[in-house]
Amino acid sequence: MKKINIDGIYKAAERLSDVAIKTPLTRNKNLSDLYEANIYLKREDLQVVRSYKIRGAYNKMASLGKEQLAQGVVCASAGNHAQGVAYACHKMGVKGTIFMPTTTPAQKIRQVKMFGKEWVDIVLAGDTYDDSYEAAQKFDGAVFVHPFDDIQVIEGQGTVGLEIFKELDVKVDYLVFAIGGGGLASGVSTVFRTLSPSTRLIGVEPEGSPTLKTSLDNGRVTPLEHIDKFVDGAAVKKAGEITFEIVKENIDDILLIPEGKVCSTILKLYNEEAIVAEPAGALSISALDFMKEDIRGKNVVCIIGGGNNDITRTEEIKERSLIYEGLKHYFIVRFPQRSGALNEFLGKVLGPTVDIVFFEYSKKTAREKGPALIGVEIPRREDFVPLIERMNEHKVKFTYINDKPDLFEFLI
Repeated sequence: MKKINIDGIYKAAERLSDVAIKTPLTRNKNLSDLYEANIYLKREDLQVVRSYKIRGAYNKMASLGKEQLAQGVVCASAGNHAQGVAYACHKMGVKGTIFMPTTTPAQKIRQVKMFGKEWVDIVLAGDTYDDSYEAAQKFDGAVFVHPFDDIQVIEGQGTVGLEIFKELDVKVDYLVFAIGGGGLASGVSTVFRTLSPSTRLIGVEPEGSPTLKTSLDNGRVTPLEHIDKFVDGAAVKKAGEITFEIVKENIDDILLIPEGKVCSTILKLYNEEAIVAEPAGALSISALDFMKEDIRGKNVVCIIGGGNNDITRTEEIKERSLIYEGLKHYFIVRFPQRSGALNEFLGKVLGPTVDIVFFEYSKKTAREKGPALIGVEIPRREDFVPLIERMNEHKVKFTYINDKPDLFEFLI
């Protein structure tokens, strides 16, 4: 297997010295007070392309010879790696072809065009990163710049860890970072296993895309058949062979975080900290709730990997957050087709504190009952059980669909 060591990461730091900025590493008071710990945020969302991906992309391209660069480069990416490659192409004067999934947020596509200018061509192919990767592999005559499974890319990402180690004047007890294909995890874990072996290294994956967790559990790289693509920066069907071996040796644990929790974290970071984090960027902070007993009194660094969030996704983020927090619920209610049935439901079942946020009903001819699709918001999670009790008490015929994903996705 190809090896990575700290010397390569030091060399990458030299190459990146006038390309990638040294992003802020600061103690966050609100999070520190909440978890009774010292929570430090490494703000890679403030990087020149708003994610750490510039580090690996540029380091890889800077390590290529003139003849290789003259052929141009090609890559596949869900967004952030594409921006890193595009920026490097423009800065180095290298032609690039970038394959992206058709589901990539429009904001990320625009950013790639902005950073690459006339030096890059964008090709939309497939529904996932993996589909784009397959398409990019068929592109002849250019050097492929892998988003994670490449030694020079990993060494570039590892410079994030090197900056954390150099800048923080206290021992890091926990280092928490997102995992997609494993490039960042491999790089920063190599740094800390070498320079601070007692630091616990915690990787975080979205629950709907447990790529490296599944592979580690199986003892081999295991492709996933289906993934939730919402956390697009970390939604990868197959981990890298190189990254798998490094993560297997270095990482202490991998946590799986529900996508709804990630959404709640995005909103909280924006509302309370004025931080615009993309879903993958919010993963590390989302994990703190699941670690709160272990980290109390400890020094914890969370890497915010990126801030390329598309504002058009805000409503979906709010919806997923409310459902995860137990504040938004959907029902199919079968009303008796008689005058006053709906009014009775509103007054006696829902009451003054429950808001109807979605209502769809069509009266059926010659039927005793007419189904309605109803969405409600409740003030507190604890109000859900009393609502169900009132529905049963008044003999309301209903089907709860929050926990029926196929039916939910079809109707909502």
